[in-house]
Amino acid sequence: MINAGENKNIEWKREIPKNHENILKDIIAFSNSTGGRLYIGIEDGTGIVYGIGDASPFRMSDALSNMISAACTPQIEPDISMETMDGKTVLVVDVPAGRFRPYYLKHKGKEASTYVRINGTSRVADAAKLRELELEGDRVSYDSLREIGQEFDEEKAKKLCEKMKQRALANCRNDEEREAVKDLTIDKLIDFGLLGKNGSELFPTHAFDLLCENHNHAAKIQCALFKGTTRSVFVDKKEFIGPIDEQLEEAYQFVLRHTNLGATINGLYRDETYELPVTAVREMIANAVIHRSYVNRSCIQVSMYDDRIEVDSPGTLYGGMDIETAMSGRSMCRNEVIAEAFHYMKIVETWGTGIPRIMDSCKEYGLPAPEFKESGNGFKAILYKGANQEPKGADQGPKGAEPMCAEEKKRIIIEIFQERPEITQTELMKILSLSRKQVQSEIKELKDAGLLSRTGSNRNGRWIVTKNIKNS
Repeated sequence: MINAGENKNIEWKREIPKNHENILKDIIAFSNSTGGRLYIGIEDGTGIVYGIGDASPFRMSDALSNMISAACTPQIEPDISMETMDGKTVLVVDVPAGRFRPYYLKHKGKEASTYVRINGTSRVADAAKLRELELEGDRVSYDSLREIGQEFDEEKAKKLCEKMKQRALANCRNDEEREAVKDLTIDKLIDFGLLGKNGSELFPTHAFDLLCENHNHAAKIQCALFKGTTRSVFVDKKEFIGPIDEQLEEAYQFVLRHTNLGATINGLYRDETYELPVTAVREMIANAVIHRSYVNRSCIQVSMYDDRIEVDSPGTLYGGMDIETAMSGRSMCRNEVIAEAFHYMKIVETWGTGIPRIMDSCKEYGLPAPEFKESGNGFKAILYKGANQEPKGADQGPKGAEPMCAEEKKRIIIEIFQERPEITQTELMKILSLSRKQVQSEIKELKDAGLLSRTGSNRNGRWIVTKNIKNS
């Protein structure tokens, strides 16, 4: 423990400080986060064990309990015990994750003293985090709250029912599953929490809006492909807005477009496989959409590098859950209504299996174990590529890759030129996994067909799409 140092769940104090707030804020932060342990008798920063000296551990424990009880609200009840380290007595204050959040100092008030634990420090919660803690304490799912400024629209609700059913059918794997998909009704939307009810009045919830028009400007997914292993050079990027289920599919397709596809011969058949377990990638993005904080004004980011894929989502783990518990398969859902809707649409299969399924997929592929961590006020999932896999963008395409049909290849290249008229041949090689000769040949064919032209120099020029390929 000493060698590991202070972290999100560990804090050291050489002694109880004269300014009691310096110790109370850590206890409050543990209660508002995933819990933690405060060691009294270990020097902050150095980790030197001094112990509590000649002080009575029993009296110190009673004094500390009374201090916490008098200063904090709601009531915090830590477990205080003694441990011997390096032959010295250390007081250990074990603070569980609180159920009645937010916790704060009585005399300073909620806004000024609701502390949370971020990495190894205790900080005052910002307005978004405070709102989220209040919802947790009230056992209210944010996505179930009324979407202010919108009224119930029966036609819109029926369209959502049909869209969700079609999404569910599209995600079925066989006829038996398709036959089991039930029609959605207005009553079922109410049951899911997509529509709320106040007496006889129906109203749309945040979840309803997120699946329809999505007026939450932070509820979007940004995807980017980078050259190398850092964020220095963009190769391709895209931002997806609109209904969150559609964003998920578009982000997933972005990843597929930039993932090598290889082929192996199995008897008389040719089996195509991606260099990564794409089901794990889809699960990572789906988990981010379901479990992110929609109060937080940040967006989901999917970042692709030569050696890994990272999915960053706003908000730490919900309800005081820690990463070890989440990896074991236990789940606490921040957005219960979205989870219900995604389960109906077969975007997710069963509760609490997302992270274990990602881990199992990587193991089956022989890849390094994926990594999950809280970073600041967000959550990051990292899927690593195999050590023996070549990064995309080499002079040759994926070994044994199934050739893309000519029309599809031309259509994709035209779309890329429309979105990024300054793109270089090298960047195009990386996106399409083609050699330089292949890229040059494709460009020549498009020019000869009158679909593409170029203006300016080779270094500073631009591509101009003169005619859309589908109209040619």
